[in-house]
Amino acid sequence: MNTWNIIVEGFNKAEVTKHESIFSLGNGAMGMRANFEEDYTGDTLQGSYIGGVYYPDKTRVGWWKNGYPEYFAKVLNAPSWIGLHIKIDGELLDLNTCLEVKNFRRQLNMKEGWYERNFTATLPNGVEIAVKVVRLLSLRYDEIGALRYEISPLNADTSIEIESYLDSGIKNNDANWDEHFWNTLEISSENNCATILAETKKTTFKVQTFMENHFFIEGKELNISGKENRKENYIGLQYGVTVKQNQTFCIEKYGGYTPLTKSKTLSKVRDAQALTFERLLEMQKEDWATIWETSDIVIEGDEKAQQGIRFNIFQLNQTYQGKYAHLNIGPKGFTGEKYGGSTYWDTEAYCLPFYMATKGAEVARNLLLYRYKQLPQAIENAQKLGFTGGAALYPMVTMNGEECHNEWEITFEEIHRNGAIAFAIYNYTRYTGDESYLKEYGMEVLIAIARFWAQRVNFSEEKKQYVILGVTGPNEYENNVNNNFYTNYLASWCLSYAATMALKYKSEKQWVTIKEVKEWSDIVEHMYLPYSEKYDVYLQQDGFLDKDLKPVSAIPTGERPLNQHWSWDRILRSPYIKQADTLQGFYFFEERFTKEQLQKHYEFYEPFTVHESSLSPCVHSVLASALGKTEEAYALYLRTARLDLDDYNKEVHEGLHITSMAGTWLSIVEGFAGMRVKNGALTFTPRLPKQWKRLSFKVIFRGEVKEVII
Repeated sequence: MNTWNIIVEGFNKAEVTKHESIFSLGNGAMGMRANFEEDYTGDTLQGSYIGGVYYPDKTRVGWWKNGYPEYFAKVLNAPSWIGLHIKIDGELLDLNTCLEVKNFRRQLNMKEGWYERNFTATLPNGVEIAVKVVRLLSLRYDEIGALRYEISPLNADTSIEIESYLDSGIKNNDANWDEHFWNTLEISSENNCATILAETKKTTFKVQTFMENHFFIEGKELNISGKENRKENYIGLQYGVTVKQNQTFCIEKYGGYTPLTKSKTLSKVRDAQALTFERLLEMQKEDWATIWETSDIVIEGDEKAQQGIRFNIFQLNQTYQGKYAHLNIGPKGFTGEKYGGSTYWDTEAYCLPFYMATKGAEVARNLLLYRYKQLPQAIENAQKLGFTGGAALYPMVTMNGEECHNEWEITFEEIHRNGAIAFAIYNYTRYTGDESYLKEYGMEVLIAIARFWAQRVNFSEEKKQYVILGVTGPNEYENNVNNNFYTNYLASWCLSYAATMALKYKSEKQWVTIKEVKEWSDIVEHMYLPYSEKYDVYLQQDGFLDKDLKPVSAIPTGERPLNQHWSWDRILRSPYIKQADTLQGFYFFEERFTKEQLQKHYEFYEPFTVHESSLSPCVHSVLASALGKTEEAYALYLRTARLDLDDYNKEVHEGLHITSMAGTWLSIVEGFAGMRVKNGALTFTPRLPKQWKRLSFKVIFRGEVKEVII
């Protein structure tokens, strides 16, 4: 196994879409699936995506309820620039129709940031060719990508016709109403270059897609011009050459996206092309070397674990670089369309620590500012649900601050996301020591969130305590429950933290009245937390013990994952936990519980947890490490680290699980290394799996790079 490369050999049509996800490329500003450049008539999910460019796809539900968002924001499948129609002696190159495909190999070089594909194919006309393709998306010029496509005829002199094209007539695979989301405004071409200026419907994002083509035989550049083939939403440049047996014909194609005018676009492309493909590749290697300097984790003695964590770190860096404050981290990044490419609470709960420790406080601060800038929309979201006085409910799913998730049990009830945003502010301050963010921005967010919680609770006369009714916790296999432990505990903590910080910084501003602080304190003091004396554990929610408490081991293997085999009704009535819920609270607030309490709760809930959310195994792994259950933690680590590489949930074809990859990093740094921040300093309680001989990594802590070796 190669720990710096993902390599797959052999052409399997059934796995094409899966590998399109795994070999995806991105540079923080745009990304693309590993689609074939040439035509392919087999099963494929074409996908190129631009950060921040989205479409408000009209909500499609069977009924409408007050407060529903009107749309589900979707990152758009952008106009394609990589496409090549290739004919060999008049026969279209299509691996789906070739007589034979051999020596097929994909390689993702994670150390240097490029992707390569090789194959030998025999076309229906009997011509045999060898093909080698190298592709990159430049980190330094993040509007630009480049590919080199080489063809070598193996059994005869051959005529090759190649049409390099741009296509804006694409659709999203997941469009609610099968809409076409782009209007093509202008198409042009000159001197082996072409552009398409397109605009998104409704959101009116103007994007220019461009390409420039260069050709070589045996390394010598050819001076040939393309014949234009213009259609609606399409521009192709056609070329023809004769290539002798065993010679190599090559096209180097530069392309990408920019909001600039056409003349500036072509100038910028030419500036990059003047560096040559080789120089762009060298720059890519240099830039990735800089990233790996602070983000690499080295595991000695376990190649499977090593490859897994590097793949996770690589994809996280492809998704988000921290250069643009208007961008965030979607659960699928640039690798697929599921979840719409929008921002979830995953960013605050899982991703912030990774970027904070590997890229520094400024990048983490940008992630917090993203939410601060959307506070007006969060207040508006709360107003739509009947909250007043500046209370804010941050959206479950968003592109611009508006709620755009259209499932009621999520949109209205999964309100714990508010608490994750408050916790991220606390986590940032604790880790960086930077209190300026709190005073300048964070307090406004904390107060607005606290005002939401103060209105969302109600006082139960029967219990003589405050309760929170009708919620869905992180465990989405239980909807519309009362008194979810994690939600109630998090709400109480948010109120306490907001009050404490408001009093601490009262000299800066009178954030709240004494009356409001007293109301919050009363809620904190009298918050109801469901508890079982029999088991001496906090209950997931009211009524959890009424379920048929059979462990996960009782489920036949063929019925997993549950969401692909059971009805939703059956899942909701079961005790099975999709992801860490009660234990999510123990993870966030570990210092508030004893080790004995953690052990009781872990051993009670782990047998019921199916880990069918990608965000679950990492939290359990960190907690298992803290309890000294190192081998159990290791098994959970492998599940999260290799979730996509080994396709545990049989859904990688839809895209990678980007945000849970940050959880993989947590399972090593906070789990096996036991890193914590205590009294302004880093502490470590290492517990390495027996398979590991040595673990080393770096973290940026309060402006200094610290190297950790265990």
